[in-house]
Amino acid sequence: MKLRDLLVQDVLGNDAALEPAITALEVTGIALDSRVVKPGDLFFALAGSKTDGARFIDAAIAAGAVAVVGDHAPDGCKVPFVAVDNPRRALALAAARFFPGQPATIAAVTGTSGKTSVAAFTRQIWERLGHASASIGTIGLVSSKRTVYGSLTTPDPIALHRQLDEIAREGVTHLAFEASSHGLDQYRLDGVRVAAGGFTNLTRDHMDYHPTVAHYLAAKLRLFRELVPPGGAAVISADHECSTEAIEAATSRGLRVIAVGSKGDGAGEGIRLSGAAVDGFSQVLELEHCGRRTTVRLPLVGEFQIENALVAAGLAIGTGSDATDVFASLEHLEGAKGRLERVGERNGAPVFVDYAHKPDALAKALQALRPYAKRRLIVVFGAGGDRDAGKRPIMGEIAAENADGIIITDDNPRSEKPESIRAAILATARGAREIGDRAAAIRAAIEELEEGDALLIAGKGHETGQIVGGEVLPFSDHEAVAAALAARGA
Repeated sequence: MKLRDLLVQDVLGNDAALEPAITALEVTGIALDSRVVKPGDLFFALAGSKTDGARFIDAAIAAGAVAVVGDHAPDGCKVPFVAVDNPRRALALAAARFFPGQPATIAAVTGTSGKTSVAAFTRQIWERLGHASASIGTIGLVSSKRTVYGSLTTPDPIALHRQLDEIAREGVTHLAFEASSHGLDQYRLDGVRVAAGGFTNLTRDHMDYHPTVAHYLAAKLRLFRELVPPGGAAVISADHECSTEAIEAATSRGLRVIAVGSKGDGAGEGIRLSGAAVDGFSQVLELEHCGRRTTVRLPLVGEFQIENALVAAGLAIGTGSDATDVFASLEHLEGAKGRLERVGERNGAPVFVDYAHKPDALAKALQALRPYAKRRLIVVFGAGGDRDAGKRPIMGEIAAENADGIIITDDNPRSEKPESIRAAILATARGAREIGDRAAAIRAAIEELEEGDALLIAGKGHETGQIVGGEVLPFSDHEAVAAALAARGA
């Protein structure tokens, strides 16, 4: 592929013109990491929060890069250098051209909580309606063809577009994926042909990255302001303070707004939740859509899962699926792995694993399980190191307000001292116990379960490793629970 075929004019600027000899360069690959550059690659030198990619230009050239793209040319660059104002966006658009295949129907979902579940639910709805579907996000890639577990909510543009091209070649026609604030802010999703965008909610998260909540929200709203094309659908949970801003962003772009929730537009394209009742480990929903009423039995625990299911339903409807068929499919949804997942029980007391690692998510998970704790609701959780430290005392206070028994343990301490992280949570978690070893904490909680109790193990969900220092140690909450139950003969 020629260099001119990778760099679109709006990235170069209307007045920019490259020499014919440069535009005619043959490019056989693209890279943003100098360690994986191969001969013939186009190297993108991106400025990061910790280091500047320009430092690695010489290494990339030594590995065979034929040209470099960045925002400032270094002295004595030995290969052609293309200067652009926004190298990150240039990379994403180049990746979209280098890996051109994409599923015909793509929906992206953003928000603080619920992205993984919405993407999984949308995929399941489409599958039930007969479409070859996939989802991409925190869990990784899930499709009928294969499952590839990952760790990044939104992959880098090269990995993302390579994956889109692969699944399109495999026959996937419908894709739902998570759009993180980092991914949106860093232009990783530019070049993806998004037909519909979903918005769940906005609460405190990633304050180690975003300087303000306003900046955090603005990053989320890029999905509607810049990525979903005019005429596309915007499915927005209407029950939150920031819902109005999301609706305004979508409306200003000329999108079809599908508002869902108790404040949804049941008379129009939206989905209004007019009633909900707990029925065992399910919930019976009364819905209104286009002036018609329907009753749905949602086989999921937690009020927040209603929001996730309705956003997923809106995305399916917004991309052309029949509403009656979509609502019928909600009765067959299965929760995403590690999302309020019931993983066992002891003495009749259910044990749940949830990914909740932020204040709002922890509160929602505990509140969702309260109806199932006739005696005590117990929670085991910690907080990640090298992340927003301000949320630790908030989570401790939430646990104290919503649980009857609390064990504070380690999550992913990373480079921080685990005891310091635990201390910040313990300062507000009244009556909590401290057991640093996560497996021991889970074992202690399970050993004490009695009939009428319910246990929530929060923070890691689907993860299969624990980050301690610079090392990822094998660890799974699911396996720890299974081992503890086996030891007690449960």
